[in-house]
Amino acid sequence: MEEKNFTKVKEFILLGFTVDLRLQRGLFFIFLVIYVISLLGNITLISPICADSRIHTPMYFFIGNLSFLDVWYSIVYTPKILVTCISEDKSISFAGCLAQFLFSTGLGYSECYLLAAVAYDRYVAISNPLIYSQAMSPRLCTSLVAASYLGGFINSTIITSETFTLNFCSNNIIDDFFCDLPPLVKLACDVKDSYQAVLYFLLATNVIAPTVLIVASYLFIIAAILKIRSTQGHLKAFSTCGSHLTAVTLYYDSILFIYSRPTTSYTLERDKLVSVLCTVVFPVLNPLIYSLRNKDVKYALKKMLDRAKFS
Repeated sequence: MEEKNFTKVKEFILLGFTVDLRLQRGLFFIFLVIYVISLLGNITLISPICADSRIHTPMYFFIGNLSFLDVWYSIVYTPKILVTCISEDKSISFAGCLAQFLFSTGLGYSECYLLAAVAYDRYVAISNPLIYSQAMSPRLCTSLVAASYLGGFINSTIITSETFTLNFCSNNIIDDFFCDLPPLVKLACDVKDSYQAVLYFLLATNVIAPTVLIVASYLFIIAAILKIRSTQGHLKAFSTCGSHLTAVTLYYDSILFIYSRPTTSYTLERDKLVSVLCTVVFPVLNPLIYSLRNKDVKYALKKMLDRAKFS
């Protein structure tokens, strides 16, 4: 029987998208522009939410935290992607890869929980508008956000420790632009059924469970909307949920596409494109989806800029 080489891997090589230098430079400028827009868009959304007491409401509190997650998410991924695009050195240390994996999965899991919290917030706002402020108290909102981060990073620590104790058989070439689960599993030569069981457990607790909560919240929301008699009331109620539904659909579809399949069915070229959407493009879309077109946010932003102009 052939003996496998289990030499400790000290670094990984990120292949990225292409070895063509001109194409790499083009991708560098594209990712740089997206990165700057993402940071500016999310900071532009967070700033008025923090500055204007008029929009210190549960909904904007959750939206501000989602934007904060997107800023952090972009910082975890994009700088290394930019360096990889223009540098001949495509390596990332074992510790750097582990840290990137830990934070990226922690932020991803936290966002799943936060999206479920937003769904619950919308349910309370539509079904019990008269007691909304009391029901969604600052203490409850803070607890939901703290639980989202805590749950996300506890589960991230579990999957990170399980993944980085796999044997990589001295193969350190990652056919991707960052340290993600599918390409790392592809490198491992001793993936056991117990590891696959951990993956499915984390998928159930971090993706499927929040999805069930979101679906249940919207079933209750629909039931509450159907009790509203006026057409204008229907439209107003649905308009408060439209942006959240768009974000949930985009985010969960991509997550389920990449991580809910058996490791044997991964196709890295196709998954790389979906990963770009999750890590680079979605943080740009979220400010547009949520609130930059919202009149309350626009008013708060204008007020903040006017104050800065005359100070």
